Amino acid sequence: MSETTKSRATWSGKLAFVLSAAASAVGLGSMWRFPYLAAKYGGGTFLLMYFVFVFTIGLALLLLETSLGRKTGQSSIGAFKAFGKKYAFIGIFMSAVPFIIVPYYCVIGGWVTKYLFGYIVTAPEVLADGGNYFSGFITSGAESIIFMLIFMALTYFIVALGVNKGIEKANLIMMPALIVMAAAVAIYALTLPGAMDGLAYYLIPDFSKFSPELIISALGQTFFTLSLAMGIMVTYGSYLQKSTKLTSSVSQIAGTTFGVSLLAGLMIVPATFAALGSGDAVAQNSGPSLMFIILPQVFENLGGAATIIGVVFFVLVLFAALTSSLSLVETCTSIISDGAGWSRKRSLIVTIVYVTLMGVLVNLGYSSLSFIQPMGEGSSILDLLDFISNSVMMPIAALLTCVFVGWIIKPQTLIDEVRVSARFRLANVWSVVIKYIAPVMLVVILVAYVAQTMGLFSM
Repeated sequence: MSETTKSRATWSGKLAFVLSAAASAVGLGSMWRFPYLAAKYGGGTFLLMYFVFVFTIGLALLLLETSLGRKTGQSSIGAFKAFGKKYAFIGIFMSAVPFIIVPYYCVIGGWVTKYLFGYIVTAPEVLADGGNYFSGFITSGAESIIFMLIFMALTYFIVALGVNKGIEKANLIMMPALIVMAAAVAIYALTLPGAMDGLAYYLIPDFSKFSPELIISALGQTFFTLSLAMGIMVTYGSYLQKSTKLTSSVSQIAGTTFGVSLLAGLMIVPATFAALGSGDAVAQNSGPSLMFIILPQVFENLGGAATIIGVVFFVLVLFAALTSSLSLVETCTSIISDGAGWSRKRSLIVTIVYVTLMGVLVNLGYSSLSFIQPMGEGSSILDLLDFISNSVMMPIAALLTCVFVGWIIKPQTLIDEVRVSARFRLANVWSVVIKYIAPVMLVVILVAYVAQTMGLFSM
């Protein structure tokens, strides 16, 4: 793979692309969002619906975005603009998503870095104090910013090395290591007293739990974990060589993402189920509290193994956070470079300045700016950015993309691109999904999320 000022970087091969794309998809959404959703919506029932959505609609949209990027050789703005300047607004809208996500994602990455450091230098019981340690840290201001900057520095350093020497090599190390560590922790978790009841809850479908809310949540998780509608897969697709088989590549990305989500659930659901007594109790401790408050309490009960398990767990979560932050920063850099015609170095510097300043602002939302509660009592700047990006902009961006490909440039345009390197037997089925099924599902997700925020619908 070459990376020069005269030619666009390309992945060294299919494995590098698959691991890097899967690494982008496997992030904190897999590590904490998937387990609590599975616990909330009947364990095996949610797992089954998530599997169905990943390998149908998720796979179809993965193929759409990567083939669009490869065909045009551009990140999202340039990719849509290639078919006419009047379509650039779709790319601009999609491109705004990673710029909104990456600052607050790095803030959470700082939290993970702090807990890894904490397990290395502090006794496990200090971290398992029921939430005081966590709340004291995130409201500390200076300390939370320092750990955010450490996480950012790791991300910036790897991206600065380039697609070839940085992102690709880092993912070739971190992804296999993440999978091995996740499998090891999952196996250990299953040996804990009461964990087998949690395993049965997690894997065996209970169709009495089936509901519209489950379907919407599983579908939303599919978009969230596959890095769809963020411009990431368009950018990564633009680095692909024409000889890479897109159909098998996206299948492997989807399979890896589902597999890591499955492992994340195996690590967390049985152990927390055993500790808390039910799936509902696990679900009630959703989001950050599950990872930073409940799990340290579970680890503390492991006695002498608490420190080792804590370190291994937060190393793998750090890897998951880094692999996603790399793709977000790389996408922002590529968007600026392609859009402004700047060098990669200059574009990365602009990205670093923006992300760092915005990250500090988000961090202060828990301390000196905590009076800003944009979504009601107890909310933060991070909550607002998360809602705007994940619940509003991503479904709209995906919907616009489906309409663009399905009804404006027509599916055959990308079918021909896919067939440059692979047979595409399900081309007609894919066209139906892009033109009809995915848009309907996206409208449902968007309406449900907005209604939930307004208090009209509960999930």
